[in-house]
Amino acid sequence: MAEEKTEAVEEKAAKKAAQAKKKERNPYVWPELPFKELMSAILVMALLIVWALWLDAPLGEIATPSRTENPAKAPWYFIGLQEILVYFDPWYSGVVMPSIIMVGLMAIPYLDTNPKGVGEYNFKSRKFIMINFLIGYFMWMFAIVVGQFMRGPSWLFFWPWEPWDDSGHHAEVVLKNIDNNISLIALGIYFALGFILPKLFKMKWAKNLDFMRYSIVVTLLLLMYMVPVKVVLRQIFHVRYLITTPWFNI
Repeated sequence: MAEEKTEAVEEKAAKKAAQAKKKERNPYVWPELPFKELMSAILVMALLIVWALWLDAPLGEIATPSRTENPAKAPWYFIGLQEILVYFDPWYSGVVMPSIIMVGLMAIPYLDTNPKGVGEYNFKSRKFIMINFLIGYFMWMFAIVVGQFMRGPSWLFFWPWEPWDDSGHHAEVVLKNIDNNISLIALGIYFALGFILPKLFKMKWAKNLDFMRYSIVVTLLLLMYMVPVKVVLRQIFHVRYLITTPWFNI
C-alpha cells in the first residue's frame, strides 16, 4: 500500500514537472503575451513622444499652383512606394509590385505546410518563412527611411549629414539601359539557379513542398530579392532598366 502511494506521488510530481517544463518552453498567452505587448506599446509610445517633442512639425508654406514643393513627398506610409518608383517603371512599382506583395502575404497560410508551431510564436519551427518575412519587412522599412530622410531636392540622394542642395556632386547622373538580350540571359540564369539550388542542396523547406507550392514560393522569393538587386544596379552602376519595350520597362 505504501509503495503504491509512493508511486502515485512520484507520478504526480513527474506530471507537474513535465507541465512546468512545457509551460516554460511554450508559455501561455495570458498573462505573458499581453504583458510583453503592453511593455512594447509603452516603449514605442515613449519614443514617439520624445521624437515628436524633438522635431518641429513639418509645416511648409501655403500651397500655391505657381510654386511646387521640392521635394514633394507622400505621407510616410506611401513614401516607401514613392522611393521604389526611382528604381522601376511606374506601372510595376505602383501596381504590379504591391499586388504581388498582397497576394503573396495572403497565400502564406496555403503555402506553409509545416505542422509544427501551430498557434505559437515559434521561430525555431518556422525559421525559413520568418527570416524571409522579416527581410521583406525591413526592406520596406528601409525604403521608407531612405525616402523620408535621404531624398532632397529633385529627389536626389543625400546622406543624413549632408546639406540639401542642387549643386556639386549631387548633379543627376547619366542613366543607361542594359541590352535586352544580356538582361534576358542574366534573368534566365538567376531564375534557373533559384529553382535548382534549393533542391540541389536538399534544403528542408524545399523538401516539404509539392511542385506547385515550391514553384510559387521560389517565384515570390526571387521577385522579392530582385528589388535589392535593382537598387544596387541603379545606385552603384547607374542602370535604369534591365528590359525596355514599347509597352513596359523593368
